[in-house]
Amino acid sequence: MGIPSVAIVTEAYVDIAHATAAQRGMPTLRIVFTPHPVWGKTVEQIHTLVNGPDPVTGKPLMKEVIADLTTPLSSEDRKSGIFPVSAGPATIGPDTLENLQGYFMNNGMSDYLPIIVPTEQAVNAMLKGTSHHPDEIVGETGRGPNGSWKYTVKQVAVNAVMAGCDPSYFPVVLAIASTGFLALGGSTTSFGYSMVINGPIRDKLNMNYGIGGLGPFAQPNATIGRAWTLLGKNLGPGAVPGQSYYGGQGNQLNYNNAVVVEDEKNSPWTPFHVQKGFKPEENVVSLFDGWDLRFGHGAKGSGATIPKFDEQIGSMFPTLTRMFNAMVILDPLTAKSLKEQGYDTKEKLTDWLWKNTTVSAKDYRESFLAYVWIYPRALKGEEPYASWWKLPDDARIPCWPKADDINLVVMGGQTNTFFQIGNMNYIRSVSIDKWM
Repeated sequence: MGIPSVAIVTEAYVDIAHATAAQRGMPTLRIVFTPHPVWGKTVEQIHTLVNGPDPVTGKPLMKEVIADLTTPLSSEDRKSGIFPVSAGPATIGPDTLENLQGYFMNNGMSDYLPIIVPTEQAVNAMLKGTSHHPDEIVGETGRGPNGSWKYTVKQVAVNAVMAGCDPSYFPVVLAIASTGFLALGGSTTSFGYSMVINGPIRDKLNMNYGIGGLGPFAQPNATIGRAWTLLGKNLGPGAVPGQSYYGGQGNQLNYNNAVVVEDEKNSPWTPFHVQKGFKPEENVVSLFDGWDLRFGHGAKGSGATIPKFDEQIGSMFPTLTRMFNAMVILDPLTAKSLKEQGYDTKEKLTDWLWKNTTVSAKDYRESFLAYVWIYPRALKGEEPYASWWKLPDDARIPCWPKADDINLVVMGGQTNTFFQIGNMNYIRSVSIDKWM
């Protein structure tokens, strides 16, 4: 727009900064680098940092910024053009199984576990799991520095084969792909992902929603979750550490994500997909992103010191970050006990938890990421953030803006009154039936 500007990036992201600029048509963008990290620094430390050298060029940082803003662009600086993106060859080989395993691994196309090699025969078999044409566009992802990527039914099939899916699982994988929300995105905070599956397809595919439902005990759970990760690697900007992925520590959930299959038979409440407007007989997958799952135990006994189930769940909410909401996975025993406490609907429980699980305004303002996630929204006047940010330190604030930010799902083996809480945002729910 004719306004001089310079990008300022920490030295941890040298590669991704240059790659992003080139892939968006600005290969000679002027970039100044600061020492890393800048997060958590005092004002005095920041002053020292900006008055020091650029760790990449060695030049005085602020003088470099001023020079980049005031020096006219040369003909070399004015060069532009989009970095070309290629999907690579449609086929590779023939070769040995060992060499093909190495090819996928060495090119960052797998999760570094052995894959099922996507031979033409295997991919064609997978395609029989859907009535859709192999060349039909399934979805499009626009996240990441490489911009927008579209992908076909056949390309999704390749990844489903690699993950070890049976063709009968393919409609679920296609439904996930259709959202354009592929795993492995996120920031330095290392996002994790989860899905909830509802409908008769749970039993048709023999999915596990009982003992060990979140563990490695059922092929559909394991491979559908793994396929989501491979979609994120191969059908979007990818996940190359330092270039298109920058999770500081990574996330164990990324291997096959958290696949939650709701136990509709033993739940005393409305299934999750029905809450989202679908019919009970519809097959639906719902996607979440966030950080983690943490374990809780709803102990039941006669001791006066044993809290109620609702209080035990609520006691964990203040430990979650405000950036993400709450997913509560309840064993059927815990759900039934909560119903006995008077919560005959999920909505009654989420409403109680929202009203009675609070933090002080001081803790709210000082919570992790509050200044980068909540404060900017408060400055814009967005409610309830604007009002909450102005409250006195001792005022009490709900952990989230509304009760709907708490999502309840029932799953487990009924061996004890357990629950798990995920710091997870609900993204959206989509039909699986559409892809059969």
